[in-house]
Amino acid sequence: MILPTTLCFAAAAVLVNFWLGMRCGQARHSEKISIGDGGNEKLIRRMRAQANFGEQAPLTVILVGLVEIAGKGGQWLAPAAAVFIIGRICHAFGMEGNFGAGRGIGMLTSMLLQLVLIVVGVLTVLGKI
Repeated sequence: MILPTTLCFAAAAVLVNFWLGMRCGQARHSEKISIGDGGNEKLIRRMRAQANFGEQAPLTVILVGLVEIAGKGGQWLAPAAAVFIIGRICHAFGMEGNFGAGRGIGMLTSMLLQLVLIVVGVLTVLGKI
């Protein structure tokens, strides 16, 4: 069984994680920091953006997949997953200080999608939807 929404969402998440890792690598190279963060604020912010993504994305991808398997995704699931990805990109820029509202947008979009997925999951299990 192919889960097109989950597959596209997971691929997008890996791409964002790759981009976040590249940004850390660029900061390491430009600041000449091989191991750790060297107390460099730019690198610390980029590392936290990637770590936060790693904390938020995996469980969200799993929940999207489970909702899709349950047949409850409908037309809303793919756009909701896309908003999550866009929010996480905003979060990365917000963490660096280039987009002040970005951090909040990223966290809000993540939390909202996660809450929706939780509710859909629980209601599905209870047979309410």
